[in-house]
Amino acid sequence: MELLFKGITVMTMEDGKVLRNACVGIDKGKISFIGEFAPDLTAVRVIDGTDKLLLPGFYNCHAHTPMSLLRGYASDMNLQDWLFDYIFPAEQKITKGMVYAGAMLSVAEMLANGIISFSDMYYLLDEIAEAVSESGMKANLSNGMTALSPEFDYHADRSYTETKYILDNYHNKADGRIKADGCIHAEYTSFDRAWRQAVEFAKENGLIMHLHLSETRDEHENCKRKYNMTPAQVLDRHGVFDTRAIAAHCVWLEDQDIEILKERGATAVYNPVSNLKLSSGVAPVERLIGKGVNVALGTDGPASNNSQDVLADLKVGSILQKNYANDPTVLPAYEALKLITANGAKAQGRETESGRIALGLDADIVMLDLHTPRQTAMIDPAASVLYSCTGRDTELTMCKGCVLYEKGEYKTIDIEKVLFEAKQAVEKIGL
Repeated sequence: MELLFKGITVMTMEDGKVLRNACVGIDKGKISFIGEFAPDLTAVRVIDGTDKLLLPGFYNCHAHTPMSLLRGYASDMNLQDWLFDYIFPAEQKITKGMVYAGAMLSVAEMLANGIISFSDMYYLLDEIAEAVSESGMKANLSNGMTALSPEFDYHADRSYTETKYILDNYHNKADGRIKADGCIHAEYTSFDRAWRQAVEFAKENGLIMHLHLSETRDEHENCKRKYNMTPAQVLDRHGVFDTRAIAAHCVWLEDQDIEILKERGATAVYNPVSNLKLSSGVAPVERLIGKGVNVALGTDGPASNNSQDVLADLKVGSILQKNYANDPTVLPAYEALKLITANGAKAQGRETESGRIALGLDADIVMLDLHTPRQTAMIDPAASVLYSCTGRDTELTMCKGCVLYEKGEYKTIDIEKVLFEAKQAVEKIGL
């Protein structure tokens, strides 16, 4: 085999199994061996797993990666003012080339935090696709349709043309790492005819639909006043959930909305830190999971979160749910870790290839360093990862058997070039 992790602790994310002093072999991009060490095991490279922990690579299921160029801009305000008065105007200054620089900056940050795949919603998708292709990561890419004019024609809009370009030139290519997703930015930024056009395109091409849903109380209640229905209900009436969907935020869902997501097989993407920073509220994750809805985790954009560390966000998210329910047993450590592994893979339509450490799956793996003062005990690996680790404990990030990041070194990108180009882009925006 090409690579062997030897004598390592493994959280497979399959039925709660934790393997101690185990070996995991990688060959031709796949997990080819899981078991005890035997003398006949050989590999081109052997990694000593002493004081290390192996997990499936992490998923970030709602992101706006080029917004790393706006990190730190327009902080400490509510979402509507932040978005319409500051972010949308600033984004008008982000042009081709700058999107690539911002995406690559986010890619570098995510790799250093153990993230092997993300679901992105932005524009100039070809630039983001190039960053993903070069980096070796996986990604589902979408352009968030906004239809603010009654004359809007979906097929003339860049949300269609850019998605079509990704579909024709990148979808399921780059060894299957890149996928195109359909996308509606949100109920409040579009209308019924546009929704139906976007849905028709997604269904024709078997695409996942990515959208924002009930992120703020105002968004949710305004929709009810306008349509006498919640955002989930009105979008469902127009077929938005007829295809597999990723619904980001889901903060103000009502019981009927949760039933819609369950019945349609949609994923609710929990964005705890972004929602807290913008004071949008707390998603009802316990109720969603209890009803059988797949729940994954997203960081949201770097301008509304300022970090793309899914482990740090997950700790906040788990503790927040316990406080929200006044019950410390809610969203325990192992269940929480599913949000960034197996559940994330399912959200992206990759559940048969990734999200678990199992024979035959893609070797999408993160190795954490436990040789630190805060990890020496590690009585319960799941609890140690969730409550003690952050992305900074990532020692190695691997996607499809390729090591992309190890001990601070990027294997597929020139980090100094990435930082230089990102700084230039920030200066050009001139905020």
